Amino acid sequence: MTRRPFRASAAVAMASVAAVTISACGGNTTTNDDPANFVSGGTFNIALNEDPGSLSPLTGVSLVQRGLVPYAYDSLVALDKDGEAKPLLAASWKATPTSITYTLKDGVTCSDGSAFSAETAANNIKFQANAKNGTFWHGSTITADMTATSSGNTVTITSKTNNPFLLTSTGTIEMVCQAGLDKPDSLKNATNGTGLFKLTSAKGGSEYTYTKRTDYKWGPDGVTSDTKGLPDKVVGKVVTSESTSANLLLSGDLNAVTIAGPDRDRVEAAGKKSQGVPNPLGEMLFNERANRPTADERVRKALTLGLDRKSVGELVTNGHYVEMKSLVVQSPELCVDGGPKWTLPPADAAKAGQLLDEAGYTKGAGGMRAKGGKPLVIRFLYDAGTPSHAAAAEEVQEQWKKIGVETKLVAEDPNGWSTDLYQTYDWDTGFIQLAPGTPVVLSLFFLGATSEKGGYNFMNVQNEKYNGIARQAMTAADPDTACGLWQNAEKELIDRVDVYPLAQTESPIFFSGATADVLWTIRPSSIRMLG
Repeated sequence: MTRRPFRASAAVAMASVAAVTISACGGNTTTNDDPANFVSGGTFNIALNEDPGSLSPLTGVSLVQRGLVPYAYDSLVALDKDGEAKPLLAASWKATPTSITYTLKDGVTCSDGSAFSAETAANNIKFQANAKNGTFWHGSTITADMTATSSGNTVTITSKTNNPFLLTSTGTIEMVCQAGLDKPDSLKNATNGTGLFKLTSAKGGSEYTYTKRTDYKWGPDGVTSDTKGLPDKVVGKVVTSESTSANLLLSGDLNAVTIAGPDRDRVEAAGKKSQGVPNPLGEMLFNERANRPTADERVRKALTLGLDRKSVGELVTNGHYVEMKSLVVQSPELCVDGGPKWTLPPADAAKAGQLLDEAGYTKGAGGMRAKGGKPLVIRFLYDAGTPSHAAAAEEVQEQWKKIGVETKLVAEDPNGWSTDLYQTYDWDTGFIQLAPGTPVVLSLFFLGATSEKGGYNFMNVQNEKYNGIARQAMTAADPDTACGLWQNAEKELIDRVDVYPLAQTESPIFFSGATADVLWTIRPSSIRMLG
């Protein structure tokens, strides 16, 4: 699965790099089972390939964390697979280029029994807009120039500048109830939202139990607590081995599992149905801090030119290689159509060698490169829990050896990711992926402050051309203009080799004894147990 933040498996700002078993990736088979087979009650068991840690929807950043958020928290609107907004907490809305007004549904309540009001919705936006609160959505989806006011059952959000995606951004923020906003730390191990489920048990490193509310009446497409087929409970079980997850699915002990590695074939052969979204499993990011060799653009370009993209891609995707066409890979895949505007050059070992020479890394004894007597060693991270990563990383090591680069392979577990990416910064590159659904969310990791300063830019990218175009895109007059600018901005990241989109795949989420709709993750209100 994607190791991305949305890399995100560390505690701070790893928003999209984490590997998540509940985050669906890919899929080629529908799960639309006959409603006549739906059976209400029971427990829907899902596999989490790492412990989520904090469960706060305000600051949680890993894909595991973000995948759990929708069980307990609703947003103002729900996006379907085509990116179309449908009523959720809001019954209707009216938008201009600089403002949007939502009219809330009547009778919405929080899991603590309190009423959810337009005032609380406005307070959510104001909380997210305050940089001091350090929320997940601040700086991209919710910006500091946004204000929110309420009147009766309406909330109006205003931007000082044109914002072509006000509905997509403000409408999809998970709403926290007032008691949670008043005490944000309380949300780390408890939930307080308007969602269909409420957290009732949290056993760190083991399992997280969500129990269905009995008073839910405002779900998307008319879903209520009494909708046929809904489970009484959802249990997220931490299972770090894909093979173990596959076995538990086949035995009926799990109802939903994402499988990206070799076990995918045997689960498909067993006839299990699946669905999902693209997964940039082979995407590579680079540490551009001054003390790393990958701070030099010539080194980054040389490393990519030294790779046979197709051969590595086949390995990392376990034979399910798909060429990446955008850095935006999750639903609603905003600003993907008509792209990309970038192209990746073919492998060129001679050019790679020339660039390394120019960077001062010359060949010595045995053909290996060094600068000032210091060998060129690249610390390459990959996910220990993704079986296909190890073989692909070894292939990268062999290919880079041919251009005189020594590669130290590091198989990371969740603690290792957190330490290397966000504490010691002891890494150069690796299979480290981001999985955003919009270019605005993507910009969190390239445009903003570095993680040392509390931002999401854990790579220390300083791409001024990208920054300038991205800022223009955020205030464009209309969505078409904005998307054109965002695609130009993405090209700047590729051309400067701030990111290398080596390969993606379609990693299915498999179901057993249940069905559900999948966007970037399972939609809780769509879960149906099967008889």
